[in-house]
Amino acid sequence: MRDWLLIDADDTLWENNIYFEQAFEQFVEFLDHSRLSPAEIREVLDEIETANIKLHGYGCANFGRNLQECFRRLAERPYGDGDLAMVLGFAGAILERPMEVIEGVEDTLRYLAGRRRLLLFTKGHPEEQKLKLDRSGLGRYFEDCEVVKEKDAGNYRRVVEAKNLDPEATWMVGNSPKSDINPALEAGLNAVLVPHPHTWSLEKQEIVPPRDRRAGRLLIVERFADLQRYF
Repeated sequence: MRDWLLIDADDTLWENNIYFEQAFEQFVEFLDHSRLSPAEIREVLDEIETANIKLHGYGCANFGRNLQECFRRLAERPYGDGDLAMVLGFAGAILERPMEVIEGVEDTLRYLAGRRRLLLFTKGHPEEQKLKLDRSGLGRYFEDCEVVKEKDAGNYRRVVEAKNLDPEATWMVGNSPKSDINPALEAGLNAVLVPHPHTWSLEKQEIVPPRDRRAGRLLIVERFADLQRYF
């Protein structure tokens, strides 16, 4: 039986965070704050998102609500429902962006699907993530798709148990140290970091060397297509 590769979606298979960044830039321009720089506004938004993720999770709708909360907190002028609708629209427009599959991804998935069993393992809003998978045309390369609220060590262990995986022979592939690498290693899986130049700031984290000798191995590649050299 072929071993499994668990593969992340956003910013591993297709572009994602660049569209959120563009929405943030539109928000900053609309807010037109007299004192705060974009970086300082980002700090406020990060604080709001960190708190709200625990309650509402991820996705464009939640991002829109976070932008609205940020606007209410920072606006220097009177505002009404029209202003809040405009802010929400910056996030809503993300769903209308064309899917941009990262270079080399489809050819590599086609190659890997003949050698490994592939599971799309990602977090976010389930319907939104599955819609993106459908629009990308990449679904045919995966045996299954799991969308979880958070990719932590507990959920990795749950997948290992549910799929009857051998952790020592299973690899997690993704761009996020926080969600794809550290918790997978903690759960005893192996992990492949595929860096992305625009990884979301809240997904950046120092890679933690596993203390347990039973923890998995770490591989770092430059691009997704490099997986063909190792698998």
